[in-house]
Amino acid sequence: MSTKPTTTDLEWTEWDQRAVDTARVLAADAVQKVGNGHPGTAMSLAPAAYTLFQKVMRHDPADPDWVGRDRFVLSAGHSSLTLYTQLYLAGFGLELDDLKAFRTWGSKTPGHPEYGHTVGVETTTGPLGQGVANAVGMAMAARYERGLFDPEAAEGESPFDHFVYCIAGDGCLQEGISAEASSLAGHQKLGNLVLLWDDNHISIEGDTETAVSEDTAKRYEAYGWHVQRVAPKPDGDLDPHALYDAIEEAKKVTDRPSFIAMRSIIAWPAPNAQNTEAAHGSALGDDEVAATKRVLGFDPEQTFEVSDEVIGHTREALKRGAEAKAEWEKSFQQWRDNNPERAAEFDRIAAGELPAGWEEKLPVFEPGKGVATRAASGKVLQALGGVIPELWGGSADLAGSNNTTIDKTSSFLPAGNPLPEADPYGRTVHFGIREFSMAAEMNGIALHGNTRVYGGTFLVFSDYMRNAVRMSALMQLPVTYVWTHDSIGLGEDGPTHQPVEHLASLRAIPGLNVVRPADANETAIAWAEILKRHATRPAPHGLALTRQGVPTYAPNPDAAKGGYVLAESSTQTPDVVLIATGSEVHLAVAARELLEAEGTGTRVVSMPSVEWFEEQPREYRDSVLPPSVRARVAVEAGIGLTWHRFVGDAGRIVSLEHFGASADAKTLFAEYGFTAENVAAAARAVLDATTGPAAARG
Repeated sequence: MSTKPTTTDLEWTEWDQRAVDTARVLAADAVQKVGNGHPGTAMSLAPAAYTLFQKVMRHDPADPDWVGRDRFVLSAGHSSLTLYTQLYLAGFGLELDDLKAFRTWGSKTPGHPEYGHTVGVETTTGPLGQGVANAVGMAMAARYERGLFDPEAAEGESPFDHFVYCIAGDGCLQEGISAEASSLAGHQKLGNLVLLWDDNHISIEGDTETAVSEDTAKRYEAYGWHVQRVAPKPDGDLDPHALYDAIEEAKKVTDRPSFIAMRSIIAWPAPNAQNTEAAHGSALGDDEVAATKRVLGFDPEQTFEVSDEVIGHTREALKRGAEAKAEWEKSFQQWRDNNPERAAEFDRIAAGELPAGWEEKLPVFEPGKGVATRAASGKVLQALGGVIPELWGGSADLAGSNNTTIDKTSSFLPAGNPLPEADPYGRTVHFGIREFSMAAEMNGIALHGNTRVYGGTFLVFSDYMRNAVRMSALMQLPVTYVWTHDSIGLGEDGPTHQPVEHLASLRAIPGLNVVRPADANETAIAWAEILKRHATRPAPHGLALTRQGVPTYAPNPDAAKGGYVLAESSTQTPDVVLIATGSEVHLAVAARELLEAEGTGTRVVSMPSVEWFEEQPREYRDSVLPPSVRARVAVEAGIGLTWHRFVGDAGRIVSLEHFGASADAKTLFAEYGFTAENVAAAARAVLDATTGPAAARG
């Protein structure tokens, strides 16, 4: 670890310092006005954020989606004013009234930064540590993007080369997800990633000595990062010159990610609130805000004071951004001229379009043959890998079980890795046994753009990933989770590995589409639908796939509607409707045969995705589940929470309301009532309750 003296060429004028201090008083005023928030970190981090936005980063505030921009992630999302003040000063679209509306209904400045809500916010942060993993994902995506479009370019010479900057706090680095992500970043040698640690020694409960005593910088050295420590100025404030030097040094180290520890004093220079836990999450109070303004040379009687000179100075970022973009566009155009085929591919991918003829590559599986849906998914990925180069992904060390290896000869690993399949631009990602960070890294990859990512593990381990999955849904990101071993059907590993509550729990996340295909052909149709939705209906998807083989049926394109009639009743209007998903569909089909043999008209509905089905017009949904047919049975090897609204008060649910056991799948299904006979019995009971006993019906 190095601690470098200040030797900077940074140009820093009195107006730069005044702008930094303006950001500080704006943060204090915004929190004071609304009465709640986190002023302290925004005050102390103002020099770091300003240095990044005004002196370091390549970006254009007038075009915040510019492909060639550097990315910024505020992992310490509670300090959202750290970001909002810089977006305002640089001219990204926020104005003073937006800061005055901080944390209020309908404002552009919510309590935590929200992607898609505020221009210039690259990712939604707040759950601590996830921003670090988002940044790692962005850095991975940048390398893969370069491999797609400009792999031969010299280091630093491609228009696709850019940096990812992330500010994280003590809380971020205490969260395990940041350790998972940082370990992977070091292993991947992501030299385009710079992580700045706000080392202020304060958390909500007081000094971080309450919970942490490790040497964090040494920990990052052990991960394989380039580590520097930036000392504060004698008065305790962050030193922008030393920080700028450290960042410039970090940018030169291209074979490792960089970690910069910034020793700061929270709420600096508030006379009484600085270096206190109260300044972390509470308004400073009118007297302390006024006192701080006096220290900084602001009028204590004014609020939200921004001089014309300051805003004029900081909005020069618009001019610098336009110049930087114009210079980049020259190199980009030169690349386009020299690489017309790759340029056409870039245009297609950037537009979210799929290549011509891709659907012809989708496998079609022979009806009647037993195939595990995880195996079918693997065959789909391998079939599409050759025609959709932007599709990449992997697994949390379960690739052989998840069937997520899109190309076994090409692993996304850095130069110097000893494995024969290692390729800095490889297709198959080895996320390691780090499920939580895998999900958040996938979010970062999706946020970066220009690729399509998936990641796999066992469905039961979606619990490890859950908050990042929730963030996928909150941001409406087109990531695909491949969750295999989706029920007690996985067998002998027992209840620790058998998901029971997971399908219902995941369906409870707004905006997450859970897809549990019945067979191999539904799996192929599901993948096709997910890929089609990437740009038109961006949302995360979770594929729940079987370990065990299940019968294959003829493909039906209506599977893409989420629910459809797989087997029709012999009667014009069915007497009973059986609704099933995944590996239980074939049980419903077998139960139908039993019921039809008794003269009971029975329809089987396969419903791979409740969410997709509920998107369909009422007319279609009613055609599949006729409102007049109250006799309904839902079958799923998990808790029945999802199905009450579909079967109604007259229906029944064949479900599993307890944990499983260690035994083979056939035994478990039989012991827990997942048999054709039991499903048929449930249907008879429903019919008896709704239309009277069979003898009376006859």
